[in-house]
Amino acid sequence: MQLTFLGTSSMVPTKERNQIAVFLSYGSEGILFDCGEGTQRQFKIAGISLTKITKILLSHWHGDHVLGLPGLIQTLSSMDYGNKLEIYGPIGTKKRMEKMFEAFVFDKRLNFAVKEAKKGIFFDNSDFQLEAYPLEHGIETLGYSFVEKDRRKIDMKKVKKFGIPFGPLIGKLQQGTAVEYNGKKIAPDDVTYIEQGKKIAYITDTVLCDNCYKIAEDADLLICEATYSSKLVGKSEEYGHMTAKQAAQVANKANAKQLVLIHFSARYKNTQELEEDARDIFDNVICAKDFMKIAL
Repeated sequence: MQLTFLGTSSMVPTKERNQIAVFLSYGSEGILFDCGEGTQRQFKIAGISLTKITKILLSHWHGDHVLGLPGLIQTLSSMDYGNKLEIYGPIGTKKRMEKMFEAFVFDKRLNFAVKEAKKGIFFDNSDFQLEAYPLEHGIETLGYSFVEKDRRKIDMKKVKKFGIPFGPLIGKLQQGTAVEYNGKKIAPDDVTYIEQGKKIAYITDTVLCDNCYKIAEDADLLICEATYSSKLVGKSEEYGHMTAKQAAQVANKANAKQLVLIHFSARYKNTQELEEDARDIFDNVICAKDFMKIAL
């Protein structure tokens, strides 16, 4: 599981920061959170093929979060893309995607599906689930969480102790099924252990609200906007954003393990003030940079 921060600025890009986009690589899945202007070029610079994208999760339809979509879709449609791209977003996403295809002429249509994410779990498979909860930003806005499911792992030392050969028996034990070997019944707990899944939370473009805590609850990694420092809390509330200190408050109260700040106002030439602002409340915090990678 690896996160690549492709864009970390807010509305206005800078020389160092593109508009917001975060890519999660997980096995055969590639989940893109938001798609600011220039995102496809950021993929190229990062050395990640666009064909790795399987899902796009849009927080809302302000331009700095979606202006990269037309170009990305156009490029994908010209490539050997064998997947069906799934695009999720808040209520109104289907209509806005239809309008986008009316506005632009695409020579070739990509195989894709547009879905409006429901509150709570909106995607679920054997490996992970995706959750969405509404935020407060003046328009329909969602925060997301990626929740990896717990996995049963084989303890090879215990397997050797029981003398169980490699093959179907070990496979059944890993699936949580008891087996019989040499006349003895062996329970899954005798030779396996549970590895707890990871949780990644993504919150951007909102004032502080109850669902911020719900999304971030027990997250291994919380990615949260810090558009302004607490010195500009009035401006932050006026434009529907959070301060770095508020992001830290969410991380602290929600019992998150690590906080990564993102979506910075272009007024900040460096992020030292924002990081210090958050560190007053939550110590394990860093400010994201474009092309920064985090492995979990």
